[in-house]
Amino acid sequence: MTGTADAREADRALKAKHRTMWALGDYPAVATRVVSALGPALVEACAIKDGDRVLDIAAGSGNASIPAALAGGDVVASDLTPELLARGRREAEARGAVLRWQEADAEALPFEDGAFDTVMSCVGVMFAPHHQAAADELVRVCRPGGTIGLLSWTPEGFVGQMFAVMKPYAPPPPPGAQPPPLWGQEDHVRALLGDRVTDIEAHRRKIRVDTFSAPEDFREFFKTAYGPTIAVYRNIADDPERTAALDTALADLAGGALRDGVIEWDYLLLTARRSG
Repeated sequence: MTGTADAREADRALKAKHRTMWALGDYPAVATRVVSALGPALVEACAIKDGDRVLDIAAGSGNASIPAALAGGDVVASDLTPELLARGRREAEARGAVLRWQEADAEALPFEDGAFDTVMSCVGVMFAPHHQAAADELVRVCRPGGTIGLLSWTPEGFVGQMFAVMKPYAPPPPPGAQPPPLWGQEDHVRALLGDRVTDIEAHRRKIRVDTFSAPEDFREFFKTAYGPTIAVYRNIADDPERTAALDTALADLAGGALRDGVIEWDYLLLTARRSG
C-alpha cells in the first residue's frame, strides 16, 4: 500500500509541475501568433461536422477546439492547466464559438467510455509524460467507429530539435516519463494505439512560421512566452555561463533554419478509426 500511495503522490506532484509549467509565459500567444494554422488543419483532417461530439485533449487555449466548434461540433476542450482554459473561453467568445471547457488530466480523463465521436489533440497530448496511459484514455473515450486525430511535432523537425537543444540544460525527467516528440513518429503512435484502431492515415507536413525576422527574435519570444523554455531557463538561472550557452544554442538553431524570414516546422498528422 505504501508503494502505491507513494506512486500516486509522485504522479500528483508531476502533474502539478506540468500544470505550473504550461501556465508560465503566454502560450496563447504562441498558439495565435506562431502555430494558428495547426488547429484548422487537424479539424479538417478529422472531418468534423454538425453535431459531432468532439473532445480536444490538452486543448490549451483552444487552437483546435474553437475551429471544431465553429465547424459545428459539440466540443469539450479539456486541459490540465486552468489558466489556458480561461484564455480559451475569452477567445471563443470573441470568435462566436460555443463549447465547454473542462480541467482534466489526459492520463485520467473524467469521461465515460465511448462518449465522443471524435477525439483529437493538437500538439497537446504528446506532452503527457506517460504515453501509453494517455493513448489508452484517448481510445477509451472514443466510440467504436469514431475518429481519433493527432497532430504532433516530429523528433527530426525544428521543434524536436529545439527540445534536443534544451535537454542538457533541463532537470532530469522523472522515472517513466517519455520524450514528447516520440508522438511525431508514426511507428510509436501505431504501437500505442495497437489493434484498437483501423484505417490509420499518417502524413508528414510542415507549417511555415514567418513570425521571426532574426534568430534572436525567436529565442527571446520563446524565453518569455513558451512554458517549457521558460522552465529550462529557470533551471539554470544561477549559472550565467550555461544561460549564455543556451542563448547561443537556440539562436544557432533558429539561424540554421531561417530562410528568407521563414522557418518550416515539421509535424505528423495522424488519423484513425476506433475499432468496433
